[in-house]
Amino acid sequence: MTFPNNGSPQPIPLPQPGGQPITPSEPGQESPWQHRSPSASALQPSSETSSEATAALARLRQHLRDALATELPNAADAQQRRTGTAVTREGRRELARAILDEAVRSHSETELMANRMLVTKDIEQQAITEVINEVFGMAGLQPLLDDPTVETINANRFDRVFVQYNDGRRTQVAPIAASNEELTDLVRMLAARASSEERRFDRGSPAVNLQLPGGERLFAVMGLTSGGVTSLSIRRHAYLTVTLAQLRAQGTIDPGLEPFLRALVRARKNILITGGTGIGKTTMLRALASEMDPMERLVTIEDAFELGLEIDPELHADVTAFQAREANVEGEGAISQAELVRWGLRMSPDRVIVGEIRGPEVIPMCNAMSQGNDGSMATLHASSSRIAFTRLASYAAQGPERLPVEATNLLVASAVHFVVHLAKATDRTTRVVSSVREVVGADGAQVISNEVYRPGPDRRALPVPGALRTDTLDDLIDAGFDPDLLEAPEGWWPR
Repeated sequence: MTFPNNGSPQPIPLPQPGGQPITPSEPGQESPWQHRSPSASALQPSSETSSEATAALARLRQHLRDALATELPNAADAQQRRTGTAVTREGRRELARAILDEAVRSHSETELMANRMLVTKDIEQQAITEVINEVFGMAGLQPLLDDPTVETINANRFDRVFVQYNDGRRTQVAPIAASNEELTDLVRMLAARASSEERRFDRGSPAVNLQLPGGERLFAVMGLTSGGVTSLSIRRHAYLTVTLAQLRAQGTIDPGLEPFLRALVRARKNILITGGTGIGKTTMLRALASEMDPMERLVTIEDAFELGLEIDPELHADVTAFQAREANVEGEGAISQAELVRWGLRMSPDRVIVGEIRGPEVIPMCNAMSQGNDGSMATLHASSSRIAFTRLASYAAQGPERLPVEATNLLVASAVHFVVHLAKATDRTTRVVSSVREVVGADGAQVISNEVYRPGPDRRALPVPGALRTDTLDDLIDAGFDPDLLEAPEGWWPR
């Protein structure tokens, strides 16, 4: 490359991970690192310039990481000695930025002395932000997680990232890492931070499922994808605390379903919530749980923490939350959801809640429901309320008990009282309750049930007059339900 007459290297725009350059933005313009595709009008650097620019940025990032790792603990200790109080998280961020500002200046001097290329001021500041996000946040994921309208993030690889917004829009966004190795390191760091139990992410354990600090659910896999790259998916729950009244306001249920579901909870009916991926099963479970007595003792079992019923002690004061554990490097130490259900029954629960039935935990869960823990709940992936029984039977067959279908159906019929199914309305965006099915018994290979709410023309659930058993209706009336709400076959959805 050619330098000006004074022999000093000059800053030039750096390429994005996808090969397109980043050009400095003018004041008031969008940052070159915002979620957008690179500008088609950006300058095209030579391969030599691009390589040198990438190397310059890599050297800067490494210098900043090293400086922060070395100096931040000492700076925090010194400030604590001066003030006599512990340094807050925000205070540590301020210290980190001051350290990195000074580290940038020293790095620039070193690079000049070595006659190397410098990055632009804009890219320097962006590198500082990225390193701070690595330590205190989610690195390249942080800007997307900071956007409250982003509902789902799917990264097929580090530079093929797609998001879905809460209005249903989908779009491709800028890369979330500079390379596959950087994305893998990011997931590994998040796994190490996972709430109560560090989770491995390596060739021996190539998939990880965890909850991020903001409550988002992350699943990542490495080495098993096309090209062996790391891929991830993040789902955000719009509501960590939600009520049935809020679901009615959103259009998920109507003014007739709201008191019906409330009565199911208060009458201590065991409920299975079904539906597809991302349809709102966990949100519905949270809303149903909000109708429980705040002093009831709850034990929750999950593959990865997601429910968060313990975060609001005014809603749920007495909660023990369990999370399954993976095997260690030697293949030992795994604790399954099925085992946790058995443990949970020894902790005097009023209700047992399984975040999602995925396998043989169906048997201990049904045992819990049928042995005095009435009012328990679980969610299950199923395409309809009827197919849920087949899904439960298939999971039961995977367990060590190897129950035949007939025995499983008898167990399910004695345990599950209602299946509440969620689906998307015909507008393809609104999530709605489309079916409610009452379980009444088992007959050989069949679970006998009555659909007390069935899908209408737009897939919204409509009551079926006379479908609910008399003794069940009496239980709901005792819990405060008005039976006249079931006598309107057109339902109570807003017209």
